[in-house]
Amino acid sequence: MKNTLAFLLAALLLPASAQTDSSAPKYPPHVIKNSELRAMPRAANGRAYQLHVRLPASYGQQPARRYPVLYLTDAYWDFPTVVSSYDNLVYDKVVPEIIVVGLGYAGTDPDYDALRSWDLSPVAIQPDKPEKSGRAAEFLAHLQAEIIPFVDREYRSDPSFRALAGSSLGGLFALYTMYTRPGLFQGYIAASPATPVGNDWLFGYAQRFAESGAPIKGRLYMTGAENEYPSLLDAIKRFHTKISAHRYAGLDYQFRLIDGERHAGTKAESYARGMRYVFAPLAPETGPSK
Repeated sequence: MKNTLAFLLAALLLPASAQTDSSAPKYPPHVIKNSELRAMPRAANGRAYQLHVRLPASYGQQPARRYPVLYLTDAYWDFPTVVSSYDNLVYDKVVPEIIVVGLGYAGTDPDYDALRSWDLSPVAIQPDKPEKSGRAAEFLAHLQAEIIPFVDREYRSDPSFRALAGSSLGGLFALYTMYTRPGLFQGYIAASPATPVGNDWLFGYAQRFAESGAPIKGRLYMTGAENEYPSLLDAIKRFHTKISAHRYAGLDYQFRLIDGERHAGTKAESYARGMRYVFAPLAPETGPSK
């Protein structure tokens, strides 16, 4: 009887979580090395943005060194893919060491689809629901005025070379940014970009930019998927033709059709090849492996 009472008393004295939380993980979670999450102050548009930051391996050992930065949309989905590809590329010395900054949202269980539709599209995705999307100008302004200066203050970034990457709506945002703030970034990766949004709105926007004669000093890598949604693939190919025809002064451009893949399946290859192309001028080695 005494043993039974002692057991009951011991159980009652345990923290409540220890008594009831049977869902606690048995093993520690996997964490991406040298990475951290930074919650930003709430933006003027009410958004609570969060940055996924990956620092290069040498960051702690070389305190005087500054690093190029790759900004990535949809970090909640694509950050691990980009970091994994980057680690392979930096091992092969075909890209420099860089800081990866993923753009995402803070809070508990945010609605990523709704939030990204608002931030990454320059025009309404659904004309009958204009309040749901089309705020890329606001997001770009916040990126330029708040997020980039924050990164430059908090980390040893090299402001002379920034790149912007994204897939689908994120790819559309990268292209929109290239035409809207052509000096803000020096490289762009647009994986299966949603170029037909707004009844081909981007086509007219690009045409007006081309007619202005303004240069785009940077490097652009764009992809499409062989088994993409037919209407989207058609629009991507048409936009590729338009970019190739304009021959913007200062722009180095490469396009690749990813064989055998669908819409999301382009990401791994697009980001890997895109980083290699965009950061090629800064690569430690340019030839074959020795």
